[in-house]
Amino acid sequence: MEASDGVYECKARGIFRKKGVSPCCGDNVSISVEKDQSGMIEEILPRRSQIIRPPLANLDVLVFVSSVCEPKPNLLLLDEFIAIAEYKKIVPVVVFTKIDKQDSSQYAEIYRKAGLTVFEVNNMTGEGSGCVKQFLMGKLSAFTGNTGVGKSSLLNRIFPELDLATNEISEKLGRGKHTTRHVQLFKLEGGGYIADTPGFSSFDTNKYDIIYKDKLADCFCDFREYLGKCRFQNCSHTKENGCAVIQAVNEGKISRSRHDSYISMYEQAKLLKEWEHKND
Repeated sequence: MEASDGVYECKARGIFRKKGVSPCCGDNVSISVEKDQSGMIEEILPRRSQIIRPPLANLDVLVFVSSVCEPKPNLLLLDEFIAIAEYKKIVPVVVFTKIDKQDSSQYAEIYRKAGLTVFEVNNMTGEGSGCVKQFLMGKLSAFTGNTGVGKSSLLNRIFPELDLATNEISEKLGRGKHTTRHVQLFKLEGGGYIADTPGFSSFDTNKYDIIYKDKLADCFCDFREYLGKCRFQNCSHTKENGCAVIQAVNEGKISRSRHDSYISMYEQAKLLKEWEHKND
């Protein structure tokens, strides 16, 4: 636990367990310090944002790292995570890696058109990594990305002293091996922190971060300009005549892949029953 006068190893009081609350990475807390310099967490201060798995609190930015090849981007998965970030009021940022192997402009254009901040990084030369680091100054950010996309390599560029473990892509499986197994905060020299996470597989959108169908369109920032302008008030933005969102897609103002992801997510959201998750 970092305090103004140093770093303390702290335990949480048992009362948190009784209340069903656990301190997590990124929490602001009040502590007491014993004579032996051990610490005790006395209070967890209100969180401005939280994701449950991986457990992170008070995030300003979620950085989604995706390679342009080996493995190819999974745009549906990426759009699901961006929507979760929007829903949680956390700024989503997209970083495309391995631009030395394949041009990233077609993917970058999709998300820049959507209004997101996008970076393109060459992990071999470090090109673009400095811009990522500069953007994150003064913020609490989390890096996440599927295994093999170059997330650890990017973090090594930002923090050369970390020397995080990296593995080559398994060509047979088409994915990398897990190299990061826990959440950890890294302090930026210019202010701010970065949290490294175990990868997309543990960022569970189905069980822990549920978006119901009536809230989903608001989580697509490129849709917002057109919401409320449809012919029908209860428009689902999936197939209706007179839908302003669909018209924007047909006119090229919204990327078709983004709308395809929305339809897929909407169909899944239709299956959710709020009463089943009211205690989640």
